[in-house]
Amino acid sequence: SGLVLVKNPHLDLMEEDVLYHLDLGTKTHNLPAMFGDIKFVCVGGSPKRMRAFAEFMRRELGLPGAGEDVADICAGSDRYAMYRAGPVLSISHGMGIPSISIMLHELIKLLHHAKCRDVTIIRIGTSGGLGIEAGSVVITDTAVDSSFQPRFEQVVLGDVVVRSTELDKDLAEELLACSRDIPDFPTLIGHTMCTYDFYEGQGRLDGALCSFSSEKKLEYLRRAYDAGVRNIEMESTAFAALCGLCGLKGESCRFHLL
Repeated sequence: SGLVLVKNPHLDLMEEDVLYHLDLGTKTHNLPAMFGDIKFVCVGGSPKRMRAFAEFMRRELGLPGAGEDVADICAGSDRYAMYRAGPVLSISHGMGIPSISIMLHELIKLLHHAKCRDVTIIRIGTSGGLGIEAGSVVITDTAVDSSFQPRFEQVVLGDVVVRSTELDKDLAEELLACSRDIPDFPTLIGHTMCTYDFYEGQGRLDGALCSFSSEKKLEYLRRAYDAGVRNIEMESTAFAALCGLCGLKGESCRFHLL
């Protein structure tokens, strides 16, 4: 049916579902009226970037109010920011797996309560590239962990739960085809490695702690490249796992800064 799925039988027993970190709820807001026609959701780390993206989409779609300030739908919360441009939602998710996981749980419930259909979600932003030209855009085919495995591991009630992290291959190819009309940004499909840390977890030498040599760092990054990794960030495995489990067509596109 194209509906966004939730896999939680307890939700049906709840009188009200409060999406606390988004400052929304099933009793306080008419979610189908507010969001029922949403077709695309773009998420990224920075609130300022996601606001700028929403303003850009307003101009591109020729919507009323283009050029005016967009309202933050989640203004009552200081955790995330959400903006709307026609059928497109633009939402910030912060940094790291815990932050994006909280946002995605509530976003997915929001889309479910709003009875949205055939939604595509795309994660946009920046990342560290690996063996690619600066300024490239990496479209993720599979998110991998720090051992280069396509999995998202989470401890639930003391047990380790492992979930798949493959993203929508057809959507990746569609985005790659679109990129051919934008020659300014070299674009490729590759694996994205997700780490739990910005410094040691990504092999950086400039953190408060560093337990390895520059030679060990380079040897690890070579192994990552040989395993198909083309960029490194901190959210992709959780993003891929939740999208896949809840029937969302998902993809990640990251701009390589350095």
